[in-house]
Amino acid sequence: MSEQPNSDVGRTGHHEIPNYSQEPQDRGAFTSSFDRAYTRFARVYDLAVKLVPLWKAWLRPALPHLQGPRILEVSFGTAHLMTEYASRFEVHGLDLNHEMIAVARENLRRAGLRATLCRGTAEALPYRTGTFDSVLNTMAFSGYPDARKSLEELLRVLRPGGRLVLIDINYPSDGNWFGTRLAELWKRGGDLIRDMGSLFRRCSVGYVDEEIGGWGSVHLYVVTKDPVPAGRGASA
Repeated sequence: MSEQPNSDVGRTGHHEIPNYSQEPQDRGAFTSSFDRAYTRFARVYDLAVKLVPLWKAWLRPALPHLQGPRILEVSFGTAHLMTEYASRFEVHGLDLNHEMIAVARENLRRAGLRATLCRGTAEALPYRTGTFDSVLNTMAFSGYPDARKSLEELLRVLRPGGRLVLIDINYPSDGNWFGTRLAELWKRGGDLIRDMGSLFRRCSVGYVDEEIGGWGSVHLYVVTKDPVPAGRGASA
């Protein structure tokens, strides 16, 4: 299902109208393009994440929201954030890019940490329904070509009462110039900026949206999966 159509950038009072992305027509080509780029720049990316304090500041607000014992991090990159919490939980990770996975394994080994890592896509997670207590996804959702399917999968593998913790770029709620420009810059780099509130509502889940950086363009979303109603069992 496609996202809302693009709207022209304009102004309502002092606020710019968000210019949300359309879903790519060729989803396979979109994913392959991202995969090739990360293969070329995996080690540069790893170095940048380690050296840029701003990136760390944007990712760490996810950590207090994690609940265990079983955590799945989807699109973990080079496992920078994973090394911050892997000592406390049973950790599983999935990423599309083989080079990112290789670097992540090196980082975990150097830190003396363990996690079960595999290769795959967010649109088809290879885990049973209701497996994890928390699912973590940071600065990656805007790189998925099928937002609805990806979100449904992230929610599917959560147990009832489990928590999805997601950080990504979006437009600032107050429409300020700096945050809007930063979101547009991300979009020009190839990411897909979605109306996440509308997406959560279409998937029938409540959520908390906190702007944590980038003049309001970096958003932390926390979704708690509804518990199973009394008298009903979880789906298999």
